[in-house]
Amino acid sequence: MAGSGPQPPAPSSQALPSLTAAQSLHKAWQSRGVAAWVLWPVSCMYRALVAFRRWLYRAGILSSSHPGRPVIVVGNVIAGGAGKTPVVIELVRYLQARGLRVGVISRGYGRKTTGCREVLADSPASEVGDEPALMARNLSDGGATTPLFVARQRTEAARALLAAYPETQMIVCDDGLQHLALRRDVEVCIFNNQGVGNGFLLPAGPLREPWPRPTDLVLYAGDAPPRSAAPSFRMERHLADFALRADGSRVPLQDLQGQPMHAVAAVARPADFFAMLQTRGLTLARTEALPDHYNFDSWQRLQDNRQVLICTEKDAVKLWPRHPDALAVPLQLHIDSAFFAALDAHLPT
Repeated sequence: MAGSGPQPPAPSSQALPSLTAAQSLHKAWQSRGVAAWVLWPVSCMYRALVAFRRWLYRAGILSSSHPGRPVIVVGNVIAGGAGKTPVVIELVRYLQARGLRVGVISRGYGRKTTGCREVLADSPASEVGDEPALMARNLSDGGATTPLFVARQRTEAARALLAAYPETQMIVCDDGLQHLALRRDVEVCIFNNQGVGNGFLLPAGPLREPWPRPTDLVLYAGDAPPRSAAPSFRMERHLADFALRADGSRVPLQDLQGQPMHAVAAVARPADFFAMLQTRGLTLARTEALPDHYNFDSWQRLQDNRQVLICTEKDAVKLWPRHPDALAVPLQLHIDSAFFAALDAHLPT
């Protein structure tokens, strides 16, 4: 990704966070080193459990159901962030542009509540999950919010959505590739630029299930698609050229160049976000990597008003209630147009 403006110096070693356990594990998953081989026997047992669970559904011992509307599942087979949420947002916008009435369902990971509930544009992330809150905010248009429900069981979320919005013509499921209780019409599998890593299943590698596996469409970031019989299409992710304030107004990133930044990221791959900010010419005086879906309840910012607090859009839905001066830089997505043509071919007529 080409940078704009001068490249800032790298932050000092004191400003750089040490690797969290999760980050260290993600790094280990990229090769078949000693740690991977030590964990490989456990990985084999995990593979057997995955296969047995699939057999239970195929045999009808565990039941699955279809909500009665076409279902598109957007998911991944790797642990950690693959970029599903931005893809769901773009997919819903595309389907709505075709004139379809679309609803979204999600688990609502990380929320403090239980049960099934609707997500509105102003729903607190603590009640619905940070990713559903982000989706609802992005999919609201002039006060009209795309129907979005969260529940641990996606089938329950789909039933609640259709009961409240019976005119819904299509359902997009955020995550859920492994949620076999929900029958689906189309599967879209997402990969980040690390692909399948070392190719091992958890915990020796990043895979939740063996790959390659049957799926309808693959979206990947990086130079080469993962090995698959399904059509694969490239996507490019980059930061917007502006940051968002809590009130929705925009600040051009160019106006922020030269100011010391305190960058915070509670996402699966925080280093990617920090690198993107630096590529945009921003000066990161401090970077702070936190666990994915961190709720910020006990987080304390530095008492240094000279440093601008900057974060991901996913983190902003949790930070803004406590730190309304934080700036959020959206992640923008470009998907190969051929993907949408292939999607159309898979949709029920």
